Amino acid sequence: MRQFLLLLLLCCNSVYSQSKFTVSGFLTSKSDGESIAGARIKDSATNQTVVSNPYGFYSLQVPAGKRTIIITASGMVPYIRTIDVQKNEVLTVEVFEISKEIEDVVINGKRSENTTSTQLGQIELEIDQLKTLPAFMGEVDVIKTIQMLPGVQKAGEGGQGFYVRGGGPDQNLVLLDEALVYNASHLFGFFSVFNSDAIKTATLTKGGMPANFGGRTSSVLEIAMNDGNSKKFQIKGGIGIVASRLTVEGPINKGKGSFIVSGRRTYIDPILKYAIPKTSNFYGSNYYFYDLNAKVNYRLGPKDKLFFSSYYGKDKFIFDNNKDDFRVDMPWGNGIAALRWNHLFSSKLFMNTSATLTDYLFSFGSTQDKFTFKLTSGIRDYGSKVDLTYLPNNRHKVKFGTQYTYHIFTPTSVSAKQDTIEYLPGDIQRLYSHEAALYINDEWEATEKIKVNVGLRYSAYAFVGPFKRYKKNDVGQGTEVINYKKGEVIQFYHGLEPRISGRFMFKDKSSFKAGYSYNYQYVHLASLSAVSLPTDIWFPSTDLAKPQRGWQATMGYFRNFLKDNIETSVEVYYKQMYNLIEYKQGAVPTDNITDNPDNLLVFGKGRSFGLELFIKKNFGKLTGWLGYTL
Repeated sequence: MRQFLLLLLLCCNSVYSQSKFTVSGFLTSKSDGESIAGARIKDSATNQTVVSNPYGFYSLQVPAGKRTIIITASGMVPYIRTIDVQKNEVLTVEVFEISKEIEDVVINGKRSENTTSTQLGQIELEIDQLKTLPAFMGEVDVIKTIQMLPGVQKAGEGGQGFYVRGGGPDQNLVLLDEALVYNASHLFGFFSVFNSDAIKTATLTKGGMPANFGGRTSSVLEIAMNDGNSKKFQIKGGIGIVASRLTVEGPINKGKGSFIVSGRRTYIDPILKYAIPKTSNFYGSNYYFYDLNAKVNYRLGPKDKLFFSSYYGKDKFIFDNNKDDFRVDMPWGNGIAALRWNHLFSSKLFMNTSATLTDYLFSFGSTQDKFTFKLTSGIRDYGSKVDLTYLPNNRHKVKFGTQYTYHIFTPTSVSAKQDTIEYLPGDIQRLYSHEAALYINDEWEATEKIKVNVGLRYSAYAFVGPFKRYKKNDVGQGTEVINYKKGEVIQFYHGLEPRISGRFMFKDKSSFKAGYSYNYQYVHLASLSAVSLPTDIWFPSTDLAKPQRGWQATMGYFRNFLKDNIETSVEVYYKQMYNLIEYKQGAVPTDNITDNPDNLLVFGKGRSFGLELFIKKNFGKLTGWLGYTL
């Protein structure tokens, strides 16, 4: 009897499984071919809903028979289509944009996501919508905008970076098309390196960081570049008070791909040239910055697509004192490249593979009486990762993968020259390390009321040679020097990073959310003062400098009003941080010449806690948000 019941159950399950099919495909914009991320795809009969990924891919399981599929996205005309599903179907859709006045554009059109998602402290900003906000000196700026959000604070005038919920500027993971950005500022923090004409969206996650992100303890800022118009060629630009922009984009090979090239440059230098008279002691002082974004994407077939993104930007500051024959040259900048490959194994399994390069370099040079002094520091990263998304059914979204980064740090390199005589105070110190991680994340809708996001990340880090360790006694005197060979493991760190968040829906469509995340951070930024300048030094975890660790617990209440036109939330959080670092009193970077940077550091721990209120109006003639942080 038991065997018969078991066989009957298996048969019923088999029949049930066979009566379910998958509708999947990619979503793009009809006007320019840009992929549509975050669109909601719903089966009208069952109300089962899925969301498209950053590349516009979606996968929805529906029962057999005639189904009405409804697709909605921010700023897009709803797409409704009835299809007879008797097998797995591919439904790739081009969606029309809504034509309406610019002042009616929403800040974020993902209605109900505020209450239905499991994510806490996440805010997505679309650049086209940010252009409706007041711009500082004519420049729409992502970093300046997120500093107006609750829980985010600017580093101070003349400083770079931003603080999130009590964490330092180095604790924010800033990504441009998945490539790491170490210095996101121009003009000593007054502008960011992100040209608004080349950017599509910016997403800030302050709490409940998913397991696919790691290496930082405070937040994630994801910047996505435009793919370029695959329908027609376009040239656009803008003239601001301090900078001008020019963007060229268009299709490749009859719509199979597209490109975009966007450049920006200030014209402060010619203004200063005429503003400072030749009779002035400071004639010749100057400053300018420029940046260039480029991206190409090409569809190899229905299941494969390639993307190549790049960025190069540079600041150059010159101070010239003719009276004292003294001159300072201070250039700094980023070079970034990312190659990505999307592959669709099946209607339920999507893969994104990427290889990235990040190169940040700062230089300080001074000349006086034919004596030249130069200091440089920087970091270069070679990264790769494989992310897979498996969609077994509408209630589960499983993401898993692996990541690897090879770091090359140059904390300080010093040289000097007197006429034709060169002085090399010490060897150029370069520090090498490997960082890797494995992760798995499952977003599971247990019931209509309960939804959880559970993730686990395992990270490992190795500090390797060649390296020269200068041993010091308690009073700072050198005792011995230890030489490590190339590739020799000097110190190894590893650990588990659990992540969990969830939401409970109430009958009035409001929700309660809670989350916990634990993070390791293997790179550090040491600041010489309270203001973050490009002279600050990036360096890795070593045998003396342990990785930063931190955990954060968050909970909040979320509610929408007036048919989701107004979103509100109140969140409270508590964060604990360990192995925080800063320079010892009186330490300067040049001390690294015959020393190690970690010998100049002190270590400690910290905590932060607070409350954040957020109100956002999405539609109507008046849109915007109001935030308060305690």
